[in-house]
Amino acid sequence: MKLFHLKKQLNRSHFGNFSVFFMLVVVGIFMGLPLYYTVIQSFKPIEERFIFPPRFYVTNPTGSNYTQLFQLVSDLTVPFSRYLFNSVFVSIASTGVGVLIGAMAAYPFAKKKFPGKNGLWKLVMLTLLFSGGVTALPAYIVKAKLGLINTYWVLILPSLASTLHMFLLRQFMLQIPDSLLDAAKIDGATDMRIFLSIVLPNVKPAWMTVMVLSFTHVWNTGSVGVIFKEELKLLPTALSQISGGGVISRSGAASAAGVLLMIPPILSFILTQSKMLQTMAHSGIKD
Repeated sequence: MKLFHLKKQLNRSHFGNFSVFFMLVVVGIFMGLPLYYTVIQSFKPIEERFIFPPRFYVTNPTGSNYTQLFQLVSDLTVPFSRYLFNSVFVSIASTGVGVLIGAMAAYPFAKKKFPGKNGLWKLVMLTLLFSGGVTALPAYIVKAKLGLINTYWVLILPSLASTLHMFLLRQFMLQIPDSLLDAAKIDGATDMRIFLSIVLPNVKPAWMTVMVLSFTHVWNTGSVGVIFKEELKLLPTALSQISGGGVISRSGAASAAGVLLMIPPILSFILTQSKMLQTMAHSGIKD
């Protein structure tokens, strides 16, 4: 009787594992469909692109869409390398400085005591309720008053302050034992030394996650509405202008441009996937 009961428990456990695995596979396939469809579209000839209902396969794959995109890029008055440099420079500058500022802002909220700390943190969390569209107009007015329009700063400065990044870094810093920091203080370490030598190395998964999120956001944002000088525009904006010259004639080039723009964020996620999952697992443990 005991053997039968044990066997029933084991079977139930295997069935549960299979059910969870099956659900994860289904959800993963469903979430990967847009990515797969985008790649497939970039290899479709013009006669297959507008078939209804849409097909998730290519009958006659072609690389002419990428060839057309490269031809359009070669005819630009501003070199393609300039657009690429703008995107890389703005993304790296925003990511590197933004992570450092976010970590320095999260550290006192996680490990320091000061008057009004809880109220200030609730105020910081309140900003998560506002989407970018709500603050777009006042943000543009501030940028214009400060003379940031048509400069790199109009893209870099707003990305340096991110409430989500502060939240992730703070939640991970809460996991660091206070005794470790107290021991460093007894040994004569300053706050800056503790922050750089103890806190940052111990929250590596968190700031690597923040780096990926920040890089992806800045890379995909573009410069529409804030930069009008052609030599300062970012790569997504330039490619959208290039491929948007005609709905039919350049739709293939637009799909090819979309695939090329997806490569850097996907690579950054693949390289830091384990660290990101570790951060998400710890982000809600403590409040």
